[in-house]
Amino acid sequence: MKTILVTDSCCDLPYEYIYENSIIVLPLTVHLKDKEIRDELGKENTYKIFYEGIRAGEMPTTSQINAYSFKDVFEKYTKDGYDVIYIGFSSVLSGCVNSARLAAEEVKEEINSASITIIDSKSASLGLGLLVYYASEFIKQGKSTEFIVKWIEDTKLKVNHWFTVEDLNHLYRGGRVSKTAATIGTILSIKPIMTVNDEGKLIPVSKAKGRKKSLNALIEKIKENIVNPEEQTVFISHGDCKEELTGLIQEINEILKVKNIIVNPIGAAIGSHAGPGTVAVFFLGEKR
Repeated sequence: MKTILVTDSCCDLPYEYIYENSIIVLPLTVHLKDKEIRDELGKENTYKIFYEGIRAGEMPTTSQINAYSFKDVFEKYTKDGYDVIYIGFSSVLSGCVNSARLAAEEVKEEINSASITIIDSKSASLGLGLLVYYASEFIKQGKSTEFIVKWIEDTKLKVNHWFTVEDLNHLYRGGRVSKTAATIGTILSIKPIMTVNDEGKLIPVSKAKGRKKSLNALIEKIKENIVNPEEQTVFISHGDCKEELTGLIQEINEILKVKNIIVNPIGAAIGSHAGPGTVAVFFLGEKR
């Protein structure tokens, strides 16, 4: 059997990589004032439209992917003779995984031979993207569906997520920090250092005073937690602030000598909660 990968747009992978490797990405939808933006990994220059709107003070809302959209995709590729693996955005942050499970059950009832595996990545942004990336590389190497599924399940709780935000008010609006914390943090230029835990929840772990120190803290987290850096691809996502990443990328290359670095903007779905100026790093450790 052939294997096809399905994910959602919260993976934040570069569109070119998705296209070149025939990965199926279902987009979440973001509503921004009078605009409806399909989060399609920047395919139609949606990053620019989205971040311009956020900086202008527009407040986005997001819509998850419904079970019917998943069913259409699962049914199509099952009928075409594929094993389907869906790797989804953390189930405690979105209902996408649950919708996918419902759709898979319906397809399996209709097609007895259907092979559809639903994986809750417990990850977000390029943490999810990291798992999709490695799974795609395994497919190119001819690895079996069983091998890929086992590798993801064995590895997903080793995916480190470390990030900082520029504006705490976006996290406040998403219910991630209190109004008091957002207000005081903004006044004092306090930048939280946050992670995603084993449950897939977003949690703060420390604070840094000012932007430079918060970015340096991300570098320290990589140094402390990465394993076999010379064999790893490190992923960096950002809230439309690529120009600030030069020093971060240079230090990762020079000190850790990693195999590769993939950098991509945070899409509209994740960016609705994180906001412009967010910087996040993702890599594999012994644990989260």
